[in-house]
Amino acid sequence: MNLAFEPLRVLGSLMEKEMVTPDIYPLSINALVNAANQRSSREPVTDLTEDQVRDALDVLEARQLVAPARDGGRVVKYEHRIRTVLTLRRDETAVLCLLLLRGPQTPGELRSRSDRMFQFDDLPQLQSTLERLAAREQPLVAVLPRVPGSREARWTHLLGDPAERPAFAAAAAAPSPAPSEVETLRVAVAQLEARVSALEARLQAVAPRSE
Repeated sequence: MNLAFEPLRVLGSLMEKEMVTPDIYPLSINALVNAANQRSSREPVTDLTEDQVRDALDVLEARQLVAPARDGGRVVKYEHRIRTVLTLRRDETAVLCLLLLRGPQTPGELRSRSDRMFQFDDLPQLQSTLERLAAREQPLVAVLPRVPGSREARWTHLLGDPAERPAFAAAAAAPSPAPSEVETLRVAVAQLEARVSALEARLQAVAPRSE
């Protein structure tokens, strides 16, 4: 989508509030400015002005990702439409929201921060969600080359302009160290476990119940 930082922050803020605080959603301009500039669960922390938020909304409305809510109130409020536009499940929406608001993260970080949006049973379930988003015809996320010395690779969203994602650009340009045989096997086993868990869940859903 090649969206700039400000529209992505506004979009992520709307997605978060819809899942975490539905009682105050949709959001007015003033509430959206506060949500975008929130001091917690935001990386980086920003000080967007009302004009910047309005400009971001114009961009998002043109992409049909945001629309004014039809609640009949005197104050115009806004809601996101990304779940409909991209046909996202709730778990996928939660993961994408976290990546929009906090930048590249490991699967472990995503799981620990997602509880208020979606509760993943375990790490393989979250990994399966990431793999679904990455396997789309138009991928929405990608795994970054592992930083030497780190235990987990980080994932990033692909909704923004690559020129505005220095962490992704730098990591993609850097040569990735050759993985050891043990590391390669560990990753393969983790991927197989995630797929087996997903298949077991499908079988349980379609299996006839015993009387």
